[in-house]
Amino acid sequence: MKKKFANLYLVLVEPKGPLNIGSIARLCANFDVNELRIVSPKCNIISLEAKKMALRGQRYLDKCLIFNSIEEAIFDCDLIIATCGRNEIGKDSNFESPEVISKWILNFDQVKSLAILFGREDQGLNNNELLLAHKVLNIPTSQKYSSLNISHAVAIILYELNKSFNENLEKEKEIFNLASPKEIKDSFLEIEEMLIKVGYLLEHTSIAKISKFKKYIFRASTTTHEMNTIRGIIHQIKWYLNNSRDN
Repeated sequence: MKKKFANLYLVLVEPKGPLNIGSIARLCANFDVNELRIVSPKCNIISLEAKKMALRGQRYLDKCLIFNSIEEAIFDCDLIIATCGRNEIGKDSNFESPEVISKWILNFDQVKSLAILFGREDQGLNNNELLLAHKVLNIPTSQKYSSLNISHAVAIILYELNKSFNENLEKEKEIFNLASPKEIKDSFLEIEEMLIKVGYLLEHTSIAKISKFKKYIFRASTTTHEMNTIRGIIHQIKWYLNNSRDN
């Protein structure tokens, strides 16, 4: 794969099927993935079943990194793409096709590390987990039967990345400077705390409202500099609130 990034990581969340894991390891070899990462596996990832399916991808099973949380698995990456298999897309959803997201990645001159996040075979990723990603990817399928096997979804997405990245697109590239999911998460913890303190948010409804704010930030492709500016404003407001109460 002709890559626009130094490292490509596949991250599987709580996989249950050793056959699927083996098939995905084989796909990692097919498409030159740098590393397979697994969050809290629910099966033996080096079982005979997995190894039989992996074939030349067995090295990905042998060197697979295991994590206890999604955050630990992705927060060292510059760009995070989450996958979602739902067909019921609401008005606030920002799901995009593999082709659209692949071309969006091509807008940047270079991405040091890209993580593609795949959810559980039976439940996928929940809404809060999807908010850890810069973009959410959805593979259009039949309304009558939308469910894809996870290894098939991996194959489609890696193929689309490979196809797009090998196209000769003559256009000026942007310097990659998106705010990381960790920067956004840390900033919104402070924002939520402040908005609860001033009475704009209530504790029992704050998670839902903050989730909407996070979606706006991701849609805007907010840069690190812009996120730091927002955080600076929050720090100044918090300083004023704390000091005005003392006077």
